[in-house]
Amino acid sequence: MRKILGWIGALVGATAPVVALAQKASEQAVIVHFAYGSTDLQALFELEDQLESAISAAGIGEYDGNEVAVDGSDGYLYMYGPDADKLFEVIQPILERSSFMHGAEVRKRYGSAQDGVREVVLKIAS
Repeated sequence: MRKILGWIGALVGATAPVVALAQKASEQAVIVHFAYGSTDLQALFELEDQLESAISAAGIGEYDGNEVAVDGSDGYLYMYGPDADKLFEVIQPILERSSFMHGAEVRKRYGSAQDGVREVVLKIAS
């Protein structure tokens, strides 16, 4: 349901990710910016299910949803937990297996969304 709401929010210009960031201010984050290139979101939904299951099984945080451009050109995935490095360790192999994630930018944020918070930016290998 959250995935669909994120997509619908993107269509109507809602700022759900901004609200989510404010709610998660005390947690670390992993935010993935990716090129998609399709309005058929089935592959994205399948990836989200895998991410959600892996994060839940590891007990390291939560998958919070997506934001996808109306034309399907690109999007963002949002994940939160107490340790951005552990989150990325769990999701990295899943992202690497997904062809549309190759070249994606991963931002690991070590604190709330504010100026001066340490961030590390990585790329998913092609």
